[in-house]
Amino acid sequence: MNKLNLILINLIIVFIFISCDDNPKITDQMLDGSVIMDSSIINPENYLLSYKYPNPTDEQLNTPVIITVHGFSASTFEWDEFKDYLTNTQSNILNSQVLLGAHGRSYEEFKSGSWQDWQATIKEEYERLVDLGYKNISLAGASTACPLIIDLFSKSYFQNKLIPKNIFFIDPIILPADKNLSLIGVIGPLIGFVDTEKSEETLKYWYRYFPYQSMQELNTLINLVRGQLEDGVTLPNSTNMIVYKSTQDEAADPVSAVLIYKGIKLYNGKKIDVKMINSNIHVFTTLSVKKNLTANDFKNQLRTFEGMKNRILGVD
Repeated sequence: MNKLNLILINLIIVFIFISCDDNPKITDQMLDGSVIMDSSIINPENYLLSYKYPNPTDEQLNTPVIITVHGFSASTFEWDEFKDYLTNTQSNILNSQVLLGAHGRSYEEFKSGSWQDWQATIKEEYERLVDLGYKNISLAGASTACPLIIDLFSKSYFQNKLIPKNIFFIDPIILPADKNLSLIGVIGPLIGFVDTEKSEETLKYWYRYFPYQSMQELNTLINLVRGQLEDGVTLPNSTNMIVYKSTQDEAADPVSAVLIYKGIKLYNGKKIDVKMINSNIHVFTTLSVKKNLTANDFKNQLRTFEGMKNRILGVD
């Protein structure tokens, strides 16, 4: 780092330190507060398949299952539109929406959770479904859920377990769009938190305030997974993967898709599938609370949902 860059960073740190409040201004209307919680915490049977059918029938056990997992600072809401799509198209697919650990509760719980805590609930639901006897399970991740899932494969989590049929990634974050995230270990203790200034429509479903501790966990996770991809990750036999990535993305650099493409291969040595999507929306499959949408945005969502459904059903 040259002397000019070091001076600029020091000036930025001083400016942030002077201009930030010590504590976020949390109200009861925010997910950050102590009143609103993700609905899956209150009614898990409406989200988690293992709770909905604790005694599944043989027909249910042989029906394809897709576990959907949201991203950093979000909640199960991020996959509601896909769930509605499966219902409205009468798809013969069962859906389980996982809430990441330390998410969907208060700012303080979000602040105290590690990335391993986030990941734990993915493993818990997968293991519950396997123990119940489900035979065909796929995983879909949005944004930060993607490196959490990659880490599972890198560490051979699925060895001697039921192998996932399909892996779907929506806007995976391996390289952040904001490169200042790499500085969070230095500036984090000074700023305390980042105010994302979200709209009223989104405050119930995403955290407005990002504690630096949570951002540091995110940075640790994606750095770890970048290293895993550099070493190479091979998927188990019969597992397929497809990545859908927006060409313009405020959160996840499109290079993330390239790193996954280069770093992960199928069991037979072939490359995974990657589809670059003409979109400027991060997690372009969640549209209901987004503004300034175009007809192309809805086409992107529908095509992606159709592609996922067809792969799960084996007709793609």
